[in-house]
Amino acid sequence: MNLSLRSLTALLVASVTVFAAQAQEIKGDAAAGLKKNAMCIGCHGIEGYQASFPEIYKVPKISGQAEKYIVSALNAYKKGERKHPSMRGIATSLSDQDMADLAAYYAVSGVDANAKPLEKAANGSAKAMELVVKGGCASCHGESLSNPIDPSYPKISGQYKDYLYVALKAYKTEGNPQVGRGNAIMGGIAKQYSNAELKELASYVASLPGVLKSVPDSRFR
Repeated sequence: MNLSLRSLTALLVASVTVFAAQAQEIKGDAAAGLKKNAMCIGCHGIEGYQASFPEIYKVPKISGQAEKYIVSALNAYKKGERKHPSMRGIATSLSDQDMADLAAYYAVSGVDANAKPLEKAANGSAKAMELVVKGGCASCHGESLSNPIDPSYPKISGQYKDYLYVALKAYKTEGNPQVGRGNAIMGGIAKQYSNAELKELASYVASLPGVLKSVPDSRFR
């Protein structure tokens, strides 16, 4: 499935409009989120911790991630748009306020308020840059790949490469009750690539400087 940049832009605008229209403004409390993160820290609070489903890969760094993206991702798991049994079970147990509080906590966890903004991502190999341009990655995730044009999109630079690869492949998966991600924009982009190309793209993005971290819970340091 090949989508032109114009088609992708149209989908992007439509999805942002729908999200804005449907979103309920619930203010998150980071202090409350710290008290609610018991189900999160066992995986996301351990640097390099590996999951084994749907294959072995490092669970994503989420400290420093965009607040609205975390809420959006949790809702996608809760609705079954993102298929992952463990994450769906956790997300289903959370109220909208719980999600907002957890997102508020992880958005500030480990963040250096005095850090300089990331600069434009450095070029990788010719092949990697061809893949980045083909997917229009910077048009959504920003020039550094960590300053997305919409706060409901993720920061991705410096994320674990094996997680990025598994996540990108999930957008290509259809008809599997336990694996897959339903997103028209990302699905259209990911399906343009072979798995080998997705692996190369993930390696490039992971090699870039990023703001994402895995921060151990202060109660267990």
